[in-house]
Amino acid sequence: MCVLLNVATLIHHPSWIQDELLYLPADCGNAATQRELTESTGEEQMDINGIAAVVTGAASGLGEATARELARRGAKVAVFDRDSGKGEKVAAEIGGVYCEVDVTSDEKVAAAFAKAREAHGQERVLVNCAGVANAAKTVARDKETKAPKFYPLGQFELAIQINLIGTFRCIAHSAFGMVGLDPLEDGERGCIINTASVAAQDGQIGQAAYSASKGGVLAMALPIARDLMNDGVRVNTILPGVFKTPMVAMMPDNVQEALGAQVPFPKRLGKPEEYAHLACFIVETPYLNAEAIRLDGGIRMAPR
Repeated sequence: MCVLLNVATLIHHPSWIQDELLYLPADCGNAATQRELTESTGEEQMDINGIAAVVTGAASGLGEATARELARRGAKVAVFDRDSGKGEKVAAEIGGVYCEVDVTSDEKVAAAFAKAREAHGQERVLVNCAGVANAAKTVARDKETKAPKFYPLGQFELAIQINLIGTFRCIAHSAFGMVGLDPLEDGERGCIINTASVAAQDGQIGQAAYSASKGGVLAMALPIARDLMNDGVRVNTILPGVFKTPMVAMMPDNVQEALGAQVPFPKRLGKPEEYAHLACFIVETPYLNAEAIRLDGGIRMAPR
């Protein structure tokens, strides 16, 4: 039988853990997990060099930086994006393949994964960066008449369709393929990284739709990780703060400086390359699973 650890014993004799673990019986533990270890290929933890990866929203911003960093480390990257001009350019520069995709369409997502796998084989890594930001108060008022204005529900539906359902649609397609891969060390087969936002926790005025969509991305990571745990697929979430993405870069310099000044430290906007480095760290760290990581310089967003 497996050893049941006595808490008091552990507190007073912590060295007991190290000694006694040497004598645990061979059949102690989950049989399915041991089977996966036995059947593994013997390769070490996931090495980015040589693997196939898919990055959505990879024609610009966080997705582009991640695609470039994965390729720099030797991954075969599929650039998923709606913008064919920018997407093809990024893919050509990193030696990847561009796949035109609309994450709100089952058919287009399926076709994009098929094209990526034809070029690179089954991906072991999926990084979801495709998304949209919008803003509208639940009840706004006309600036001149002060009359109340009804919420544009189409904007709410758009945020949910792209940010939440679109993310899950790509997860479902990718995970379906990942579970058929040969396992690596620890039985690992794949890694999925989703992009939420600090707005999932610190939603500002006008961000009801955006916060709801990103909050859903944050909330679904744990159950999805549990769904896939016996298949060796990890799921993690990054919550970026205020980053210098193309949308922010179009703002006047003084506005960008004011945004950066709100960050406790360092007092600047986040760099897309910092997101990319964190994504690669997650890929290469097998014990990191079902986690949500804020990448925000310590900021906590004010109401406006």
